[in-house]
Parts: sequence; structure tokens; C-alpha cells
Amino acid sequence: MEKTRRDFIKKTAIGAAGLTIGGIGMSSKSYGSIMGANDRVKVGILGFSGRFRGSLGPAFLKYAKEMNFEFVTVCDIWNRRRDEGQAWYNQMTQGTINTARNTDELWDQKPDAVIISTADFQHALHLAEAVKAGCDVYCEKPFAETMDDANVGLKAAKQTGKVIQIGSQRRSGTNYHAAHEYIQSGKFGKVIAVEMTWNVNQPGRWRLPELTSQIKESDTDWKRYLMNRPYEPWDPRKYLEYRLFWPYSSGIPGQWMSHQIDTVHWFSHLPHPRSAVASGGIYMWKDGRSNFDTMTAVFDYGSEDKPDDGFQVIYSSRQTNASGGTKEWYFSNGGKLDLDTNKVNNDGGLSESHATRMGMKPFLLEDFDLPQIKVEADANTGADSLTNAHMKNWMDCVRAGNVKTNAPIEAGYSHSIANIMVTAALRTGQRATFDEKTKQVMAGGKVFKY
Repeated sequence: MEKTRRDFIKKTAIGAAGLTIGGIGMSSKSYGSIMGANDRVKVGILGFSGRFRGSLGPAFLKYAKEMNFEFVTVCDIWNRRRDEGQAWYNQMTQGTINTARNTDELWDQKPDAVIISTADFQHALHLAEAVKAGCDVYCEKPFAETMDDANVGLKAAKQTGKVIQIGSQRRSGTNYHAAHEYIQSGKFGKVIAVEMTWNVNQPGRWRLPELTSQIKESDTDWKRYLMNRPYEPWDPRKYLEYRLFWPYSSGIPGQWMSHQIDTVHWFSHLPHPRSAVASGGIYMWKDGRSNFDTMTAVFDYGSEDKPDDGFQVIYSSRQTNASGGTKEWYFSNGGKLDLDTNKVNNDGGLSESHATRMGMKPFLLEDFDLPQIKVEADANTGADSLTNAHMKNWMDCVRAGNVKTNAPIEAGYSHSIANIMVTAALRTGQRATFDEKTKQVMAGGKVFKY
């Protein structure tokens, strides 16, 4: 090796830790040299969700005063959420905040940026609205649940050039940056397989029975909520427990797989799978949901122009037994990179005895530790330290202007393709692919819609 193991890890850890503005390592002390650095950045809250209240909002407020950002309005179509948003802001800051009943009213208030944490199927369309209104955007994942929505969001983002951060916060973790650099350096060897899981045992996951019994259609805007989904009569479960129901959410793929499959695209520099097959079902929680409580997907990854070169990804998830928790294992012929323990070792590598029999050289990776950041399976999207770092990266980039975030719009588009391929495979029983010309997911020779 040209560099020692210790030098490599030191370099990647330091580089990742300093990655505050799209890799240029700018600190808050450097803001004074940026045009408009003294202007306060006015930020709107689009969707006062549990995710926002518990993670995104506190992460933003952690840096807001230092960086001269402030929340100016909370927008939600449910009056209860607007009231809760005002109360939350007052509790956190002792200040007051405006409200907006819908996005029309929000854009009239002219925020500089918005944080989007609305329902899964609304993200890409709300992002398109926001950038057209002149806003920079932090957008929760999944970016999109259909390719039509993904294409609308991507086009608007490209046309406007606004600063966008997709909520794939693994991209702001020092351990993930170190893993990316290690794989890209070639020292890991060719990636030959990836195994990923996300297992919990939570019958109440995505269930809100108390709120569902309390909400009234007259207190919200059901038609506006549906956006471009087919009209159906008011259903409080599909409003509040939307993650259990297609086409409002894909469930497991959009909520959990989107985080983990994103690292595959990042580490491999491949934009999407070549194909996907999947199987699943509602095996335990028969509560009226339409999204599966258990699923397994198998992806084929590789360059389209090299059909004999690639690797396989196996993804599995269940909500009915927590054994195994979360794992992200990358394999080469020389060993394993484990992003649960954050260790690299020679487990399964090509030993000398097996190699010499075939006239080959042994390949066994040297053991070392990546930076230690733990992702918790119980959290919707990971540890608070990752959310804080990811939010800070977005705020840095907004302040700098025209700088790519750690998780730009392309990252969201790529994980959406993979998610939609799995959804198509699960719901049709057919092998799914992506058509580069039409920008649509295909299953059984047909464009997958809903």
C-alpha cells in the first residue's frame, strides 16, 4: 500500500469532520467573507410532523442563532398542527411564529428557505413548489414514491439551481465518509456483494389510533392533502397513518431502505440498480394496512455497458421481530466492511491456502476501525448526531450559496428509483428495471404507476 492504514483513516476522518460546506471545510467564522452573510435567513416549516418536532427542528435551532437563521412561519393544512407548531416554537425560543394554512399562503410570506417534512408522497411536489417560489430546501426522504413525481421535482431543482439537501443523513457521518473514501481508493477491492437489514418489533409503528379518532375532515384540507393521488373519500387513517397505505407511501422501502440503499449509490458511484426482484407480505400486523410488514429485495448493480461486471445487494426488513437490528455489510474478495460496528476486517477473504491452490495471490484486508457513529434502529432515520451534522451542512450551503450539499437532489432521485423498483416488484411480482430514455420504472414490460 502507498499509505499506511493509520494515515488513510486519519485523513478520511479529518476530511469528513471538516466537510461543513460541500467539502470545502468552511467554518462559521468564515461567513463574513460571503456575500449576504449578515442577512438573516428566514425559514418556513412545511409540515409540522413528529420527525420535525423531535429531530429536524431542534437540529436547526442548535445552529440558528450563531448562523443568523430563524423560523418565520409554520405551514400545515391541519389546524391542530399549526397550533402545536406555534406552541413548540414558543417553548423552544420564547418567541412567536406566523402560520400558513397551505403552501399558497406560505409562498406569499416569501421565506428564503423551507424544511419539508410532509407526507412521503408529497415531498417531491412540495420541493418543486418551493424552489419555484425561490426557496432553498431541506427535504425529508423519501424524495419521491413515483417516477412522475421524482421527475417533476428533479426538473424544478435543476432549472432553479436552489440549494437542496435530501434527508439522507448518513451522508454527513464521518464513518460513512471514511467508508466511501476507502472503497473508492481501491484498497477494499471490488465490491462483490452487499447485505442490509432493518428489523424492529413494533406493532405500533406508524400507527396513531388516538389522533385518528380525534381528527375531523373539517379541520384540515383533504383534497389538498391528496395532491395528485386519485380522489377517494375522507379517511383519517390514510391522512395520519399514511405510511401503512400505498400509494401514499411505500412503507418499508421509502422509510428505511431509502437510507441504506443510498450508501450503495454513493459508495459505488452508480445512479441506480440495473434490476430488482422482491417478495413480501403482511404476515403479522393485519390491521387494515396495504403496505407489507416484511419484505426482501435482491438488486443487481453494475454499469449498463458492462453486463458481466457488477455486484448483488440483498435487502431485508421486518416489523415483527427485532433480531438482527440494522446492518450494512459490504464484501470484497478480501474481507468485509461493517457499518454497524464500523470495522473493516478480513472475514471471508481469500486465504493463502485457497489462493495458492489456484495459482492466485491471497487477499486479506488489514483490520482497522472507521470513526464510531452508531445508527439506531429505533429512530426513524438514525442518531441525532447525524441529523445535527446534516442540518448544519445544509445551513452552511444555504449561507454560502450555489454549493452542493452532502445529499444533493441527485441522491434523492437515485434512492427513489431504487425504492420504486422494489415497490413495483413487490406489487406486480415482476422483475423491475429503469428505462433511461423515458425515466420510468418498468415491470413486466409496462410502466409502473399505482
